[in-house]
Amino acid sequence: MAYERPNPDDRSDNVKKLQDMVQNTIENIEKAHETMQFSSPEEREKIQAKNERREEAIAAMREEIKDEAAARENGYR
Repeated sequence: MAYERPNPDDRSDNVKKLQDMVQNTIENIEKAHETMQFSSPEEREKIQAKNERREEAIAAMREEIKDEAAARENGYR
């Protein structure tokens, strides 16, 4: 088996990808809120729990965006 060199780490578009992920997650939260109107109490609880997890994910992604932006400013390409 031949040795394959790994692809270099390309972080050039990570900030854009993370921003898109944040936007998509926000849209999913909004859609879930709309769905709650027509849901049973049990389903509402599940949707609320999922939206809480989504909010946590958004916070983590925003922190990662800050880290990526700082790395870019410090010369990482």
